Amino acid sequence: AVELISGPVAIPSPAGVTVTAVSSAIDMLNAAEQKVEQGCDIFIASAAVADYRPEAVPEQKIKKSQSKMVIELIKNPDIVATIAARKDKPFTVGFAAETQDVISYAEGKLKNKKLDMIVANDVSDQRIGFNSEDNAVRALWSGGRQSFSQQSKSILASHLIELIISNLPANQ
Repeated sequence: AVELISGPVAIPSPAGVTVTAVSSAIDMLNAAEQKVEQGCDIFIASAAVADYRPEAVPEQKIKKSQSKMVIELIKNPDIVATIAARKDKPFTVGFAAETQDVISYAEGKLKNKKLDMIVANDVSDQRIGFNSEDNAVRALWSGGRQSFSQQSKSILASHLIELIISNLPANQ
């Protein structure tokens, strides 16, 4: 079974997928941890939530009173790193959307977040990635790396799933 945890989006959910809708990073982390506790073999964190959130959320509309305003921000939890740090962790895959030193940053995230695999994505290339039906990525894991040339995202997704499955530990 495929479970999708998603924030508010304007795209339809994929067919055959159970969706858990969330509205905050904390809600997403709680839902992810619950899914792992219920039994999860593979955890793919394909998009990060915002790195920061407002420290305080006012209950009423903020009225215009001054020409400047300061909003204090606090860090959101790192969901994929939290899942990867669990003793009962599933095979955990993250993504690194970068604009420079793509592979170097991806290697750092793979190691520092204790991921099993990371997919590096150069988002500075305007022809692919965001706002395009195509992408080109490089997958990295402790035993190797594999590049995927520009292709449709649906075909790329199938190739990535095959690569993930081929790298699962024998006991999964």
